[in-house]
Amino acid sequence: MFNKVLRNFYNRGALEVAKELIGKYLVVNIDNTYIAGRITEIEAYRGDNDKACHAYPLKKTKRTEIMFKEGGFAYVYLIYGMYYCFNIVVEEENSPCAVLIRGVDIVLGKEEASRLRYGKGLGELSKYQVKNFSDGPGKLCKAMGIDKNFNALDMLGDKIFVADKIEGIENIAIPIKTSKRIGIDYAEEAKDFLWRFYV
Repeated sequence: MFNKVLRNFYNRGALEVAKELIGKYLVVNIDNTYIAGRITEIEAYRGDNDKACHAYPLKKTKRTEIMFKEGGFAYVYLIYGMYYCFNIVVEEENSPCAVLIRGVDIVLGKEEASRLRYGKGLGELSKYQVKNFSDGPGKLCKAMGIDKNFNALDMLGDKIFVADKIEGIENIAIPIKTSKRIGIDYAEEAKDFLWRFYV
């Protein structure tokens, strides 16, 4: 059913991986129910020269140690004490880089995702709720059931992974846009890096 992305995809440059993840599918398996979202927005972070990165300057802490693994592991953290953010570790071991998934379009398991996101079924949602379903890092984590328990999971496992194809779902080729990353005004020159990719 799923054509899963393999390790060598992640063990490449953060910007390259970030761009190529646009249009692929983030998939979670919750009690044998799959929820999948087409990735629509992503940001790259590098630990060597990027002051917006948690691991800058190559700083290993209990929080960031997962970023020092080889590519293809989940990095999940909490912001504002209430919202989870989901990242995928990329590049080679000891090169702490990650890509933050900022938005997805749910294409599989949307009824289950609606109950996780809003506590009610799709038919009960307002137009505003439908529009704001999964177009932000905290929103997509809630809709896909992603929390701290996903931190450090292998993206080659069955709990969470990326697929470049899903049986029965048509791939869509959309031009990718580039911009500055969001919410990192503190990061000095790094705030101007054009490391956000979206459709």
